[in-house]
Amino acid sequence: MTTSEAIKIKVERRSQSHHAIKKLVDHRTQMLALYGELAAHRPFTAAENSEYTTNLLQRFCQALIDYTADAHFRLYRFFDNNKERRASVVGIAQSVYPHIESSTQMILDFNDKYDVDGESMPLTALENDLSTLGEKLADRIEQEDKLVDVLSESRT
Repeated sequence: MTTSEAIKIKVERRSQSHHAIKKLVDHRTQMLALYGELAAHRPFTAAENSEYTTNLLQRFCQALIDYTADAHFRLYRFFDNNKERRASVVGIAQSVYPHIESSTQMILDFNDKYDVDGESMPLTALENDLSTLGEKLADRIEQEDKLVDVLSESRT
C-alpha cells in the first residue's frame, strides 16, 4: 500500500467517526427533547392518559430506540469488530462500554413496557420509570461524551 493510499484510508476512517458522532448527537438531542416534553406532563394519572400523552410516549420510545440502536450499530459495533486502531480510543471505549451496555438493557425494558402501539395503558408507574430512566441516560451520556471527546481529539 502506498503512502497516499494509507492517508486516504485514514481520512475515510476519520470521516466515518465524525459522521457517527454527528448522528449520535442528533439522535440523542431529539430523544432528550422528547424526554423533556414528556416529563413536563407529570404527574401521570388515569385522567392524564390522553391520546396526546400516549402519542408523545410512543414518539419518545421510538426516539429512544433510534438513539440506542444508532449508538450501538454506528459507534460501538465499530469497536466490537476491532476496526479502531487508536489506543486512546480503544481504551476509553473499553472503559465506557459496560456502562453503555447496562443502560441499553434498561432502555429496552422501558421500551418493552411502554411502546404499546395504539393501546391505552396505565401510566401510574411512568413518572417513577421516567425518573429512573433519566438517571441512567445521564450516566450513559456522560460515558458517551468521554468517547466522543477522545474520538474528536484523535481526528485532528
